[in-house]
Amino acid sequence: MALWRKIERDVRDTLGEGTLWCARDRAFYWVDILAPALNRMTLGDGAITRWDMPAPLGWVATRAAGGLIGGFRDGVAAISLDPLGIATRHDPEPHLPGNRMNDGKADRHGAIWCGTMDMAEEEVTGSFYRLSPGGEWRVIDTGYTVTNGPAFSPCGNWLYHTDSGRRTIYRFPFDAEGAGAREEFIRFSEDDGYPDGMTTDAEGFLWVAHWDGGRISRFAPDGTCDRSIELPAKRVTNIAFAGENLDRMFVTSAAKGLPESEFDGALFEVESGVTGNPAGVYLG
Repeated sequence: MALWRKIERDVRDTLGEGTLWCARDRAFYWVDILAPALNRMTLGDGAITRWDMPAPLGWVATRAAGGLIGGFRDGVAAISLDPLGIATRHDPEPHLPGNRMNDGKADRHGAIWCGTMDMAEEEVTGSFYRLSPGGEWRVIDTGYTVTNGPAFSPCGNWLYHTDSGRRTIYRFPFDAEGAGAREEFIRFSEDDGYPDGMTTDAEGFLWVAHWDGGRISRFAPDGTCDRSIELPAKRVTNIAFAGENLDRMFVTSAAKGLPESEFDGALFEVESGVTGNPAGVYLG
């Protein structure tokens, strides 16, 4: 029995990413960074809506004031839907026009954690940021090739973040005020591909998407691999739990750099056998 099914739709994502379950909207969101586009699937009827975006969009998070907040190539902005509206963008890196936002999430304290990277994936100019509910940017870490993650342990003590180019997942001590010094947590081998988007489940295990590895893996809190689930897409990119009980897992993938196929760039639902944690909400 297959542990996955492909969600049927007309469009394949060039670079599917930025997965989010929004309990308020009862909808699963994800982005196509390079289209660029924002996708929404309402779980009640399975209807999918896709909006064109004005610039590459790396992630979205639920915003307490209404709508979403999103990380664009040139900064962060509030997004309203039905009808579509995008507020003025605020860029933490106006001095780095070749960079873009890649991946980000809200934490349980109402802040955003997000990373930047060189759009051409050539320069080591990426940084990891915290955006407070009051709108203040703080640099947490620098020197990244491709930022990915982040994810938060359900105990509230750990923040996970990745430099995909270095095949390394880091973890940081974490609390409401910020994060401490990073430490290496998991290093992928060449056969594993590259660690991409991540999420945690209610048992405290870390789920990681394998870019160029064709699977997702579940890692124990001590970093050992618990199990893997193979998928028919080569470039698996991100993971989120969704649904009222957080018992439905959705996984994105990318078609970028690959021949046209049925599965690369598809969205999958995966039988994980576990439940997830509620997504954070940005309080700014």
